[in-house]
Amino acid sequence: MTPVELFSEPFMQRALLAALFTGLAAPVIGTYLVQRRLALMGDGLGHVAVTGVAVGLLTGYSPTWTAVVVAILGAIAIEVVRERGNTNGDVALALLFYGGLAGGVLLTGLGGRRAAELQQYLFGSITTISDGDVVVTMVLAALVIVVGVGLSPQLFAVAQDPEFARVAGLRVRFYNLIVAVLAAVTVTVAMRTVGLLLVSALMVVPVATSQQLTRSFRATLVAAMALGTLASVGGLVISAFASYQATVAPGPTIVLLSLAGFVITWPLGVWLRHRARLRRPFADEAPDEHTVSDHDHDHGPGCGHVAVPHDDHVDYVHDGHRHAPHGTHYDEH
Repeated sequence: MTPVELFSEPFMQRALLAALFTGLAAPVIGTYLVQRRLALMGDGLGHVAVTGVAVGLLTGYSPTWTAVVVAILGAIAIEVVRERGNTNGDVALALLFYGGLAGGVLLTGLGGRRAAELQQYLFGSITTISDGDVVVTMVLAALVIVVGVGLSPQLFAVAQDPEFARVAGLRVRFYNLIVAVLAAVTVTVAMRTVGLLLVSALMVVPVATSQQLTRSFRATLVAAMALGTLASVGGLVISAFASYQATVAPGPTIVLLSLAGFVITWPLGVWLRHRARLRRPFADEAPDEHTVSDHDHDHGPGCGHVAVPHDDHVDYVHDGHRHAPHGTHYDEH
């Protein structure tokens, strides 16, 4: 079977649907986590969700739903510890994270289940996803997208400046809990796509990539969703074609493709930020005075710098200043 014919198979069509919805949903909540400097929260929740998966395998219930419940409980616990600001809070979170991972492995063994059954949730197994799992993934992903985008003004305000949001009358604790719960749901949505141990990458890396090219929050959110979708679907397609010659797992391929996007855009982001600084017309501090003889550049038409009309003359933006040639000197504005 050729790679093109492979995508006509029902299991690959289910995988494409799961990849599409996962790629759209994961960066939505990842945007708020990055804004709050909690980029690794998804990784911690992935550890906690391992126990939920093991509970499902042990009891015979759907591992997806048991993982959702356990991950939400873990997210609430994390938010309570973080909000209290205890000096030992990071230690408590570490105990929770690694306890969740160890507990999941232990429960899997106690239930007599094979490690391979747990591994498909740790590293993803999107090509074996069932019809029921696809429906659950689509519903949960749609929930994350609707809430994350619909409440974006409130969630952004709380993430950007909690004190100002509190003064403005927003229920900061409530919205923080919403972000935590959505993060838990997102982890379980993506666990069959990239795996619980790699889910944080799909939540964070597209956001970091979009930040290289955008400046506003809304633009970052939209670009991150597009990049997440491109990485998820593109990684699945690449792994399918690569598997024609060798066995290539979709989950790691998706993450590596996402990381490749960041590596490519990072130099462009550095250049754009440098260009923005040069275009800034006003310096933070008073500029040093210098004369035309001290200046190593002659401003004028075709000099390559941005020209800004100013009353009866033209200023040229250069090195964070607006230079106006006046006789034997430059006026700086």
